Amino acid sequence: MRKNSIKNTRINGEVQKELARIINSDIKDPRIAQFTSVTAVEVAPDLKTMKAWISVLGDQEALDKTMQGLRSAEGFIRHELAVSVNLRNTPEITFIPDDSIAYGIDMIKKIDELNNN
Repeated sequence: MRKNSIKNTRINGEVQKELARIINSDIKDPRIAQFTSVTAVEVAPDLKTMKAWISVLGDQEALDKTMQGLRSAEGFIRHELAVSVNLRNTPEITFIPDDSIAYGIDMIKKIDELNNN
């Protein structure tokens, strides 16, 4: 299966949707920030591994705590993914911090400052 095949794209979308639901509603870890987003998911073609990009609205400390909480809850998350998404294998998850939303907000602030001057 090619990396960008239609099937792989569909799997990525479904896993991203379910992962966001699990993180926002099923995990009760206080380290995980309330405004945590799953910005992208890339499941390997063999369904053995997966990369999940996580964005948190807040400071660097909130992101670090959220990443710790997600890494400690990886087994629970994999179990919930196995229940909700019917895949041959449940992939091992690698959580990657994503600062693209924070970068975008920072750029908007800078543009607004330039326009106001």
